[in-house]
Amino acid sequence: MNVQDLTASFINQYGNSSSDIRVFYAPGRVNLIGEHIDYNGGYVLPAALEFGTTLLIRERNDDEIHFFSTNIPYTATVKVGEIGASKTDEWIDYPVGVMVELKKAGTPVTRGYDLLFHGEIPNGAGLSSSASLEVLTGFALLTMEGGKIDTVELSLLSQRAENQYVGVNSGIMDQFAVANGAKDHAILLMCDTLEYKHVPFQTGSYKLIIGNTNKRRGLVDSAYNERREQCDRSLSILKEHVPSLEYLAELKPEQYEELEVHLGEQVLKNRTRHVVEENARVLASVEALSANDLTTFGQLMNASHDSLRDLYEVSCSELDVMVEEARKIPGTLGARMTGAGFGGCTVSLVHEDDVERFVKEVGAAYKERTGLEGEFYVCGVGDGVKEWDGEE
Repeated sequence: MNVQDLTASFINQYGNSSSDIRVFYAPGRVNLIGEHIDYNGGYVLPAALEFGTTLLIRERNDDEIHFFSTNIPYTATVKVGEIGASKTDEWIDYPVGVMVELKKAGTPVTRGYDLLFHGEIPNGAGLSSSASLEVLTGFALLTMEGGKIDTVELSLLSQRAENQYVGVNSGIMDQFAVANGAKDHAILLMCDTLEYKHVPFQTGSYKLIIGNTNKRRGLVDSAYNERREQCDRSLSILKEHVPSLEYLAELKPEQYEELEVHLGEQVLKNRTRHVVEENARVLASVEALSANDLTTFGQLMNASHDSLRDLYEVSCSELDVMVEEARKIPGTLGARMTGAGFGGCTVSLVHEDDVERFVKEVGAAYKERTGLEGEFYVCGVGDGVKEWDGEE
C-alpha cells in the first residue's frame, strides 16, 4: 500500500489538498485449515493476510457520496437520502449495502463523502475481496460518523450487507477474520456461536504462499448443496444412536469409528469421516501452533487436503496439481486447497529460502500440466481492519 501514490490519485480525482483525507485499511483472509465443517458445527482457523483493501475518505460540504476505485473503471455518485434505493450490480453495491445496514443499526450516513478504494486482493480468488471491502467501509464510516465500533458486530453487519443487499449467501467467517484479525495470529472460530480466540501463528522463517489456480469454480453451489444434504442424512441416522447429537463435528474420531457402521452408504461414511477428522485437525493445529510446532501443522495441512480430495471430493485436478507440485519443494511444510473447492486457491507454508524456487518451479509445472497460468502471493499474517497510522 503506497499511501502517497493513492493520495495523489485521490487529489487528481477529487481536487483540493490532502490535509483532511483519512486512510483506512482492511485485509484479505485465508482459511488455514478447517474446510466444509462450519455448517457441521466445527471450528475454522482463518487468518488475516498482509494485503487487502485501502480506503481514502474525506467529508464533503453537500449530501453526495462519490465512489471511485483504482481497480475498476465504474464510478458513481449517490445522494445520502437515496442510499440503497436501487442496486447497480456493480462493485459499489458492497459499500452501499453496508451503508444500508449502518442506518438500520442506528448509525446512518449523515453527510457527503469522497471515497477512493484501492484493492490488492484478486477478485474471485477466494481471499475475501468482498468481505474486505464491506468491513472497511463499515469501520471507516462508523469512525467518521462517531459511531461505536465493535468488531464482532461489524462483521455481522457486513455479512448482512452481503446476504441481504448484494444477495450473496455467504457465511460469517470471511467478514469475521477481516474485522478481528491480529498480526501473527490465526483465529479459532466457531461460526455458529462466534466463540473465538486468537491463536499464535509465529511463522518465523516460513512464509504463506497463496496459489491462485485461475480455475473458474463452476460446481461450487451444486456441490455445496449436495454435501450439506449428505451431511444432514448422516446426522439424522446417527441421532438415532446418539440422541443428543446436534452436529456431526461434535463427534470425536474414536466415537465415529464405533458409529460408522450405521451409515451404510460409503459416500455418507466418507463425508462424515471428513467432517469429524477435519474438526479434530483444526483443534490439533491450535495445539501445534501454540507450541510453535510448524512441522506438525504442515502435516495437518497435508492431511486436510487429502481428505478434501478423497473423502469430501471438493478438490479438482488443478488444485491437486498445484498441491502436488508444492509438496515437491524441499522447504514446503504443508500445502492444501483452501475455500469451497473446485478451483480457487491453495495455501502452502514454505521456508523463506525456497520461496523463489517455489514460485518458479510450481508455476512452471502447473502451467505445463494444466495449461493455466497460476498466480502466487507471498505473505505473512497481518492485522484486521484499522485506521492507517502513518506508517507504511
